[in-house]
Amino acid sequence: MTGLGADNSSRLAVLNLVGLCTRLLGKNTPNIERFLKNHGGKVQVVDPVVPAVTCSAQATYLTGKTPSEHGIVGNGWYDRTLNEHHFWKQSNRLVGGQKIWETLRKERPNFRCANLFWWFNMYSSADFSITPRPLYRSDGLKTFDVHAHPLNIREQIKETLGPFPFPSFWGPRAGLPSSQWIAQSAKWIEEREKPELSLVYLPHLDYDLQRYGPSSPQADQAVQELDALVGELLHFYESQKVRVIILSEYGLTAAKQVIYPNRALRQKGWLSIKNELGLEYLDCGGSPAFCLTDHQIAHVYLNRQDDAFVSKVRKEMESLEGVAKVFSGKERASIGLDHDRAGDLVLLAREDAWFAYYHWLDDSLAPDFARCVDVHRKYGYDPAELFVDPSIPFPTLKAAGKLLAKKLGFRIFMDLIPLDASLVKGTHGVRPKDSLDWPVILGHGIEPSDTPILATKVHDRLLRGLDYYPN
Repeated sequence: MTGLGADNSSRLAVLNLVGLCTRLLGKNTPNIERFLKNHGGKVQVVDPVVPAVTCSAQATYLTGKTPSEHGIVGNGWYDRTLNEHHFWKQSNRLVGGQKIWETLRKERPNFRCANLFWWFNMYSSADFSITPRPLYRSDGLKTFDVHAHPLNIREQIKETLGPFPFPSFWGPRAGLPSSQWIAQSAKWIEEREKPELSLVYLPHLDYDLQRYGPSSPQADQAVQELDALVGELLHFYESQKVRVIILSEYGLTAAKQVIYPNRALRQKGWLSIKNELGLEYLDCGGSPAFCLTDHQIAHVYLNRQDDAFVSKVRKEMESLEGVAKVFSGKERASIGLDHDRAGDLVLLAREDAWFAYYHWLDDSLAPDFARCVDVHRKYGYDPAELFVDPSIPFPTLKAAGKLLAKKLGFRIFMDLIPLDASLVKGTHGVRPKDSLDWPVILGHGIEPSDTPILATKVHDRLLRGLDYYPN
């Protein structure tokens, strides 16, 4: 059957618990276990999309397409026309394919969707949205804030909840307050607007599972904290007669090795380095080959396309310790990454290894942003941003002094981040060998089977949660 179900007033909240997997369920998750018991008692395991990273997974869930089709090949990519790299962009127009709420609107013209911190959350066709968005001032200062649609709800929600705790969303202070604020924003939208679909992103597990590893005591504590917050949301949505589905994007595995593809490319003479003000910056457009790293996936872009050179670069990348597989050209289709935004070579790490973007060989020559939380300028995702450099004496005092200077209006340089990638103890991005570490979906309308479902099929499960049954 296609189209409307019997209950045209069905409403659904989708709680995206980043990092949740079957291995984490149990004694630390009594609220989720209770919810699970009320919905069949069994989770549906999801065979993760490649790469199993936030932007790609969310785009796949909302469109039912692979990255080859929707174009989100990772959290970042290289624009070959502009010769610029892009990470953590927010325009929804980057995502190809019809989104869930757009599908439903075709038969339910009054269907409304609230997107609360899922990515690509600006200028979409969703009716309500709130997403992190700093304000970049002309004097070089950055002010933490959110973007909202309609625009007027930004000030209204901040009057009620206070400002979004941006430092808790990412960086050394990343932790529970950001997820708590997002949960409160979901309640705020529900009480005011009662949308038919609420997409709620709760990133709490991502932080300490990367900092300390998924088997650490800190990870256990993070799971308990998230479960308590989820319990509050489940109780709230039950009181509002809203159905709930819980899902996740990926599970994390222990990180034991760091891979430095750009350093390998540099040592072969294939990387172009710009010396600017005494520091070294990567010249992407001038490099015969360079790499953008993203957790356990790396995209190598080639500005030389002759077969002999491609073969040389591939052989070099395959030789790196920790690299599990290299795909090039049409081979990328076998992992759903045959798209113009993807690298000419796509590298997958072993599940105990991950890729760091570092291109310098001497830490004293690292670019200025390397020691800062700067998710846009770096040539890859940098989980070292979750730490304060342990070599800094009295780091709290130093940070406080810099924050005071910022409040006084001075331009400050928050150079507190370490250049030691080995500090990171958890990672994700590839398909782990053990399905206990794969993402999950559970809740209303989910009929779990012993066979994992493809990530592209999560889309259909979400539609069913709203009584819409695709062919």
